[in-house]
Amino acid sequence: MKNRSKNRRPVALLAGLCLTANLFAANPRGAQAGTENACKNDTTMNEKLSLTEAWDKVFPQNDRVDHRKVTFRNRFGITLAADLYKPKDAPGKLPAVAVGGPFGAVKEQASGLYAQTLAERGFLTVAFDPSFTGESGGQPRCVASPDLNTEDFCAAVDYLSTREDVDPERIGILGICGWGGLALNAAAIDTRIKATVTATMYDMHRVSANGYFDAMDADARYELRRELNAQRTADAKSGTYARAGGVVDPLPDDAPQFVRDYHAYYKTPRGYHPRSLNSNEGWNATSVLSFINTPLLAYSDEIRSAVLIIHGEKAHSRYFSEDAYKKLRGDNKELLIVPGASHVDLYDNREAIPFDRIEQFFDSYLK
Repeated sequence: MKNRSKNRRPVALLAGLCLTANLFAANPRGAQAGTENACKNDTTMNEKLSLTEAWDKVFPQNDRVDHRKVTFRNRFGITLAADLYKPKDAPGKLPAVAVGGPFGAVKEQASGLYAQTLAERGFLTVAFDPSFTGESGGQPRCVASPDLNTEDFCAAVDYLSTREDVDPERIGILGICGWGGLALNAAAIDTRIKATVTATMYDMHRVSANGYFDAMDADARYELRRELNAQRTADAKSGTYARAGGVVDPLPDDAPQFVRDYHAYYKTPRGYHPRSLNSNEGWNATSVLSFINTPLLAYSDEIRSAVLIIHGEKAHSRYFSEDAYKKLRGDNKELLIVPGASHVDLYDNREAIPFDRIEQFFDSYLK
């Protein structure tokens, strides 16, 4: 161990020397001043967000839970909007859980339902809108990014860690759908996260690079890159960003069942929300480019904290969770398959979502 520690310092020094040399080469007389100005944090850059104070969720409010809007910044300077849920009259420092997802949804949909339900069961929770979406800040709008969206989870942990009513040693995260894979990526990098739950998980890298059921080959992937980069040129010329479109509406006659399930949630009063990308015009079309080249689960086998992976037996996406679980290491990892449940059942079907098991899991590992 001593030899390894000694070997790390020269590598860090070498990197620092290279950076310093580059600065002097560019500005030999003002390198120090330039460095100070370039790296100085501007605390006045906090975005002013327009937050809706009225209850506009797709699920009913629970009178046993206090609710209010909060904001916090990620390390890229983007201000995130979140709903904070806290059990009424809860004393002392509480265990806390940050909730994100599904991919293309907003906090007024499934993530808020999970967050409020966990608050009813004794946890302080936040359901957040990712960067560039919903009530959160950032320009351009409707952009997804594996790095930024992983950071959104870590920024939520920053926020929870600094609250007086939260025990910073008892923080977990929960990711739904595409934010399930992002949650695992966050757990792999952020050692403050003591427990992670994924529900009806998508691996957004895998589905972007390989298509559904890994049907794309290298030629198809090249053609996809070609089309998306042509769209980048068109966006640059027009000064606008083409949207990929949300859930298809009206449904074509030959729509597969999982698309019908998405429609039944996002395009009907059951789950429709005016700020939801999936309910409306979708992500910027070129967002998928960064996911193609970024394997989200590359280091998931190094997650030492506890992980519970939940998926529906009849979900088209079940293979994402099963394969992700196979890569995990340690006796604090669990895969739970919900009998009879589809992908979207785990968005809002209280009879299908195993809230009792989620509560037990967090109770066990956020001690």
